[in-house]
Amino acid sequence: MSEKQELINKMLEMQKKFIAYEQENGVEMEDYFVGEEDHPLHKFRQEYMDMANKLVDMAHAEKGSHR
Repeated sequence: MSEKQELINKMLEMQKKFIAYEQENGVEMEDYFVGEEDHPLHKFRQEYMDMANKLVDMAHAEKGSHR
């Protein structure tokens, strides 16, 4: 499996886990943006954003374009 596909799969898995958590517990904005270290969403936003940016960069590299 390519690195791009692995990244997409990981992002989809993160989305599924987030949706399940949100449906079961609800999500407070504070927890999403600045969750405590022991909170399940701690660093979720940053990790997801980093992966999304990497994926965009990979797509641009494939096409020879840039942001």
